[in-house]
Amino acid sequence: MSETRNDAQGVLENAEKSSDGGDLQHQPASTSIESTNTPDEKSTEQSKWRRAVEIIFWTPPNCRWDPDDPPKFSMGLNILFAFAGAFTVATLYYNHPILNILAHDFGVPYEKVAQIPTVAQAGYAVGLFFLCPLGDLLKRRPFVLSLVLFTATMSIGLCVTDSLAVFSAIQFITGITTVTPQLMLPLVGDLAPPHKRASALAVVVSGFVMGILIARLLSGIMANYVPWRYVYWMSVGLQYLIFGSLWIFMPDYPATNKRLNYFKMLWSMVSMLRKHPILVQACLISYFTSATFTSFWTVLTFLLAGEPYDYNSVTIGLFALIGIGTMFSTPFYARVVIDRFVPWFSVILGMMYCMTGICIGAYAGLHTVAAPIIQAAFSDFGMQTAQIANRSSIYTVEPQGRNRINTCFMVFTFFGQLTGTAVGAQLYGRGGWVVSQSFSVGCIAMALIVTFARGPWEEGWIGWHGGLSIKKKNQTADGKASQETRNPLRRLATNEPRPTDADVEKDAVGDDQGVPDGIERDLGLHGDTGSDKGVDEEKASSRSDEEIEASTQRGAAS
Repeated sequence: MSETRNDAQGVLENAEKSSDGGDLQHQPASTSIESTNTPDEKSTEQSKWRRAVEIIFWTPPNCRWDPDDPPKFSMGLNILFAFAGAFTVATLYYNHPILNILAHDFGVPYEKVAQIPTVAQAGYAVGLFFLCPLGDLLKRRPFVLSLVLFTATMSIGLCVTDSLAVFSAIQFITGITTVTPQLMLPLVGDLAPPHKRASALAVVVSGFVMGILIARLLSGIMANYVPWRYVYWMSVGLQYLIFGSLWIFMPDYPATNKRLNYFKMLWSMVSMLRKHPILVQACLISYFTSATFTSFWTVLTFLLAGEPYDYNSVTIGLFALIGIGTMFSTPFYARVVIDRFVPWFSVILGMMYCMTGICIGAYAGLHTVAAPIIQAAFSDFGMQTAQIANRSSIYTVEPQGRNRINTCFMVFTFFGQLTGTAVGAQLYGRGGWVVSQSFSVGCIAMALIVTFARGPWEEGWIGWHGGLSIKKKNQTADGKASQETRNPLRRLATNEPRPTDADVEKDAVGDDQGVPDGIERDLGLHGDTGSDKGVDEEKASSRSDEEIEASTQRGAAS
């Protein structure tokens, strides 16, 4: 009876709602149609985006990770990383030779466009500090592909915008994401055999130098014949080419620190500087040598454009070609010298090359053009070889934290470049060429003092313990007596013995020195995929069962 009453009441309520207005009775129907179509459209759009993401981050079979047979780090992959690093870092330098053209096209004073290189370098510094450490946390393949694809897509805005503010903003954003070369260097340190690490790093570093040189050269030449926007369209095409090449050939290496907290990871870089004297020494050396590099190239234009040379901009731009010889010679030098001797000795040689070139250029540069040419060749070669040796050395201290190690090193390098640019220009304005390059002589002297403060075998902050021998004691990157912990991402060499279970357990000891928590499952280093805690609980449980059984047997016997 009550059910009948309720049904009748519902019919009356519906009738009252229908009598409120004939045009309103269709509103619920349209609303229901909209509510039906909107989720479908959203789901379709989401499925399209999901499908696009799946295609972008799909890993070809030849690049998939196999813990039993890790991908081989070949010379082809080494050259691919160098190519990718070259034309990725080049996006920061295309604007340097065409600033005057940008000022004309945007209709602004030269002082306004002069901020573009500074904005780009500021973005690079942000990416260096906040993105590069993520290489220790994330899988390198999807991370690198994401950055390259984002940089290529954002660079389209540089080709079409008519606003200087938009151009500067995009240049800042792309500066943040062009740190992929600094993600590849630690990866090369992970994959290359220790006794060949310096030569492998030299190939990638030479690619960076080539990118800087080619960016300035191509941009300056192209802008003389075609509109400057074609320079950036070329950059977009090269970025997509890099993305496609890496998508096809870059192996999908597993993450090395799955359980690492991002903010603790950033703070850990400070702890690394307090913990490792060799890292601090390498950072200080890089700071002083980088200052000489940017100081020289900043004031060289002033020297060559004025008396007694009066060269035009095209002739001045050709001086960048001096670095090509260094680019091709560095990998061979690394194989012959850096890989055979302790890094400390190679750093000393590099500083001597720099000092020789800078002294010749500083005090003979006003008399003959050969002097700055010699300075460019010697100082560039010396700085590169010293940095390669230092990288080879510092990558041994934290095998699972090489991206953070590299970030510390590059932050000091970056601030050294800023110091050299600012101080070099100021000193040239006050005292001319000789005064500005005397500052570079002082910087190299400081780098030598820092280098000699710690001997090649010293483990502490200052001293010469361990002797003066410059020959490596084994085939590790730093040549020290203790064997370097093998990164599980690296494929074993042909004559290298496979690690035993005891070796794996030994390598797993330590916070950052061994295989981190969780990576054993991806790398297939252990048959048991359970955590240590689970193993301990299982052992404790089995012991408890044995004690109970023994107690029961004693009770039955009594």
